[in-house]
Amino acid sequence: MAVLCERCWNEHANEIAVHEGATDPPRPEPGPDDVTGYEPPRCRHCKADVVPCLTNYDRWVHLDTTELPAKDVPPRHRWRVVTIRDRRSGVPSVVAVRVRGVVPLPGEFVRPAHRAVCLDPDAGDEVRRGSD
Repeated sequence: MAVLCERCWNEHANEIAVHEGATDPPRPEPGPDDVTGYEPPRCRHCKADVVPCLTNYDRWVHLDTTELPAKDVPPRHRWRVVTIRDRRSGVPSVVAVRVRGVVPLPGEFVRPAHRAVCLDPDAGDEVRRGSD
């Protein structure tokens, strides 16, 4: 496996993120003295709850809060949330992995990117135009 320098890795990861739609901002981290209640993040277009999830290449994607059958989600917007363990620390991490390569069965559940189910008209147009 090739090892990339930091600059090359960031360029490569950014290209993947643009192609896969994983260009959302990360979850805001509260400060150490912040005692206000935590509200889940919301879509800035339709105000629905979203789940910000780190991808397996260190970029962020906003996923919908529910899983849907694969037949109801366009291929470009199919994700799975998986738990992986770091070999060195043993601490599990939850990451989003885009479903590709192996086509899921029509009834198999996947987590759609929120953009695929967003009620914003621009999002709907984007989903209808884009395909893998």
